[in-house]
Amino acid sequence: MNKNDLLKLLGPLPKKCELGPTVLETADCGSYIRKTIEYAVGTNERVKSFLLVPKDSKERSPAVFCHHQHASQFDLGKSEVVGLKGDPDQAFGAELAERGYIVIAPDAIAFEERNWSSPTGDAEYYELTTRLVQGQTLLAKALHDVSVGLDYLENMSEVDVNRLGFVGHSYGGRMAIWAPAFDERIKASVSNCGCINYKDSIMRETGIQPEFCIPSIMQYGDVEDIVRLISPRALRIQATDDDKWSRGSEAIYEYALSSFPANQLELGLYKGKHVLTKEMRYAAYDFLDRHLRNRSNS
Repeated sequence: MNKNDLLKLLGPLPKKCELGPTVLETADCGSYIRKTIEYAVGTNERVKSFLLVPKDSKERSPAVFCHHQHASQFDLGKSEVVGLKGDPDQAFGAELAERGYIVIAPDAIAFEERNWSSPTGDAEYYELTTRLVQGQTLLAKALHDVSVGLDYLENMSEVDVNRLGFVGHSYGGRMAIWAPAFDERIKASVSNCGCINYKDSIMRETGIQPEFCIPSIMQYGDVEDIVRLISPRALRIQATDDDKWSRGSEAIYEYALSSFPANQLELGLYKGKHVLTKEMRYAAYDFLDRHLRNRSNS
C-alpha cells in the first residue's frame, strides 16, 4: 500500500476553509495557560478545542496534538485529555504542557461538544453511515479535522512547525498511526493500546471501530502497511499483554521495522489491560523529548 492507495481508500476529503480562530476563555493553570479556542473545520462547522501554552514558551517551541480515547464515553473528549473530567491517567495533555509542550486537544466528531446525540453514540453511527452511502468515509473526516488542528498550530508564532508530535490512547492510539501516515507534518507519534490490524479485529469480541470502517481496505493491505507509510518519521507503539486492542502489536512492529531508519520505530510492551499508566505515559514523553527536543527526560 502506498500513499495514493490510502487517499483512494479514504475517499473524497472535506474541503478546508479559513480557520477564523477565536479565543473564548483563558485559565491560569500554574505553569501553563489553558485557552478554550474555536475554529472552523468546514463551512458552517466550528469546533472547540483546548490549547495549552506553557508560560515560559518561547518562539519556535515543539507542539503536540493530543487525541482523546473512545471507551464509548461520548460525553468525554478534550476535557479528559486536559484533566478536567474523567480518568486522571488520561490527562496526558496537561502533563505535556507542564513539561513545556504547546498542546492542542480538540473533540473528535461525535464526542463531547460534538455529540449532538448526548449521551448516546447515535451521532457516531450517523456520521459513519451517511458518509458511506455517499462514497465517503468517517476516517477521512477525522483525519481532515486533525489536519486542521495542525493548521492552527502552524499559524502560531510560538510553534516550530518542524517539531510537531501526536499522542493518543485507544481511539487516539489508532489515530496516532493514521494521522502521521496522512499528514507528514507530524514528526513523532506515540500510539498507546491502539495498534491492532483488521485481520485480528474481525471477531465479535473486537470488531471494527466506526471511524476505521474503510471499504475494501484489506484488498490493499492492513494497519502494518499504514505504519510503514510513517517512515522515515518516528513512531512508538505501546501495547499491553492483556488488551484486545493491542493484539498482534509485535507482529505489526516486526513487519514494519525494516522500512524505518534506525531508532525511528519503537515498541514498548507492558503488563496490564487497556491502560495508560504513569510508566507508559512517561515513556511516551521521553520518546517525544528525544525526537522533538533531541534530549532524554526519563
